[in-house]
Amino acid sequence: MDKQQSFEDSSAVMMNQSPTSSTAVIHTHPSTSSTPPPTQQKTDNISIYSEKQSKGPKKISTRDGLMVIVKSSWVNVLLVFVPIGIASHFVWSPTITFIMNFLAIIPLAKLLGFATEDIALRTGEIIGGLLNATFGNAVELIISIISLTQNLVIVVQASMLGSILSNLLLVLGMCFWGGGYYFKTQYFNKTVAQTSASLLFISVASLLIPASFYGSIHSTNTESSGELTQDILNISRATSVILLILYFSYLLFQLKTHNYLFMGPSSPESRRISTVQLQQRQQNEQAAAAEEGQAFVNQDGEEEEEEEVEEPQLPAWMSIALLIVVTTIVGVCAEFLVSAIEEVTKVWHISETFVGLILIPIVGNAAEHLTAVTCALKNKMDLALGVAVGSSMQIALLVTPLMVIIGWGMQVEMSLFFNIYETAVLLIAVIMVNYLIMDGESNWLEGLMLVAVYIVIAISFYYYPDETATSVASSNSTISR
Repeated sequence: MDKQQSFEDSSAVMMNQSPTSSTAVIHTHPSTSSTPPPTQQKTDNISIYSEKQSKGPKKISTRDGLMVIVKSSWVNVLLVFVPIGIASHFVWSPTITFIMNFLAIIPLAKLLGFATEDIALRTGEIIGGLLNATFGNAVELIISIISLTQNLVIVVQASMLGSILSNLLLVLGMCFWGGGYYFKTQYFNKTVAQTSASLLFISVASLLIPASFYGSIHSTNTESSGELTQDILNISRATSVILLILYFSYLLFQLKTHNYLFMGPSSPESRRISTVQLQQRQQNEQAAAAEEGQAFVNQDGEEEEEEEVEEPQLPAWMSIALLIVVTTIVGVCAEFLVSAIEEVTKVWHISETFVGLILIPIVGNAAEHLTAVTCALKNKMDLALGVAVGSSMQIALLVTPLMVIIGWGMQVEMSLFFNIYETAVLLIAVIMVNYLIMDGESNWLEGLMLVAVYIVIAISFYYYPDETATSVASSNSTISR
């Protein structure tokens, strides 16, 4: 009997776990503690961490990789239009060719993004960011390069502007609208959003300067048409180099020097508040445990470390092969799509500006549209803004100046000189988006406003004549030699 009582006094331990806290409280006899020493706890944690680290990435078979590709998105159903679109170029009219290849590029864009993200998981943050920046807008790049080879500068400029407008107004508006339907108010990192909006203002300025320069010089007739064109091209090419440097500097800022700004909650204040609340809760629980003669063990840190690490879903060779094959097929479909534009504009009685501004961005950004809206419906607004606003910034600071540089090498007069109307529309869109995201909150009415503005702009460009755009582009058609 005495031995039994002594055993109960010396080893009676009771664990009390609060349903709202991850703190374990161990009840022990005042004279005896069964809590293992701190060194032993650290050793156990290290051994567990070592076991996790020792588990390398799981081996993915070819069969599993193919199944992942097939099931990656429901948009893959549209892949049936890829062979039909290619065959239509040789069999059917340009109108059918345009429609079939229009539908074929949508799933290809999604697969291109999937392959890029899978490769980025293996290459690290810096190289992964460059891959996403390059191949994330690969469809726009391919279509624009092919259009430049056919001297369709109007289509290239309209597609660049259309991509920015569709992401800023249509995609972001659908995110706010759709997310606001399920959530009364949604929050996002306003520091990141305002940084992106500031960079977009710089891109608008890069378009305003050539347009203002042309308007000032052309009205005074101080220079000939050839000299004015050459000056605008020189300004555009120098500005494009600066914009590219600025964009890669932003990548360094985002992925390396200030990456903590892009990982936290909506504001630094919320991070400080959450940390203070956690510390206060731990102090209260520790004090309550000390009053009852209990040992306090904090498990918050251990649980926070147990985060799921995203792993590649395809073998490395399959990701690279998928990227190469899809890029090649996109190039073929884009070639047939662009070759049918001139005939389609005559048959449908629409302008090349409308095709480049409205229709082509829908193809190139279809995968991003779907991703951003899906994230917003799941209340992942930081990710949704990263897709919508981030993609607009990539087009403005990376793709557009890159087109100017590529056109320079191809001896095509591609410049940053957009006409006053297009530049004014872009300025309105950037200002409106900046006002709506500056508070770090969104609701369905803000989304409806953005979508409404996009529809108004689309209607205005439907009636926008190509003659006006042609008269503007005519200043870039010849360079005095």
